[in-house]
Amino acid sequence: MRHYLLPFIVVGIVGCSAITERITRKPMEPDSARLEAVLAAQSDETKARYDARHPAETLEFFGIAPGMTVVEGLPGGGWYSKILIDYIGSDGALIGADYALAMWPKFGFFDEATIKAKETWATDWPAEAQQWRTEQSAPISGFAFDALPERMHKKADAVILVRALHNLARFENDGGFLTQALADTYNVLKPGGVVGVVQHQARDTMSDAFATGGRGYLKKAFVIEKMRDAGFEYVGSRDFNANPNDRPTEDDIVWRLPPSLSTSRDNPELREKMQAIGESHRMTLKFRKPRDR
Repeated sequence: MRHYLLPFIVVGIVGCSAITERITRKPMEPDSARLEAVLAAQSDETKARYDARHPAETLEFFGIAPGMTVVEGLPGGGWYSKILIDYIGSDGALIGADYALAMWPKFGFFDEATIKAKETWATDWPAEAQQWRTEQSAPISGFAFDALPERMHKKADAVILVRALHNLARFENDGGFLTQALADTYNVLKPGGVVGVVQHQARDTMSDAFATGGRGYLKKAFVIEKMRDAGFEYVGSRDFNANPNDRPTEDDIVWRLPPSLSTSRDNPELREKMQAIGESHRMTLKFRKPRDR
């Protein structure tokens, strides 16, 4: 009798132990004091953008916490990366995600050498980013959308897409790049993982033709629809990255504003007007991958 019950007793003990571990394990939670210290330690150049980008409010709304594995879409020169690696710390990890290789020629202004270099971006960018790290910083790796390694599936606690969606949407009809990027975002996340979006926002009164991404702007309803189509649940939004002074016409592009100021480089008077407007009007949205997926 005991011989037959023993396996069930052992299984029961192991099962109870696993349940207890899940119940008692402390969840990763935002640490305001730690984030404040990290932000205070950044360069003056980075700090100059805080009033426009609100990194503390943004990261706390997304629920980014020390110890997390975070994917950052389009990390570029590392404005957010330098904050994230010290905030999530050595117990966490930062993974950069670049545009799909096939998307770069679509822009029409990158030379062959630049496009060729993108073939090794997933290893080149983490190598270059090592200069930002200390022993307390998160390790850094990377991948390109449409080339997510199997080993990274269900590894991330959060993905942040900061001003990363407009070009994906712009070329969606010429390669499905937005669909693929959101599929990779879904696959890289653990069940229950979060997606935080900050995106140049077109107001609802603007035409749909204006808000296709080519001018930098997307509509909030469009972003929510595409995220839901990709399998995500909409959690909510915040307005701290909104800018009521950014009121583009149908002919305007987002890059007329700081920091690009692309339309006023030879026009000091116009440049002053664009600087007075400030950085773009932005939506800040939070989504979640279902916990049972």
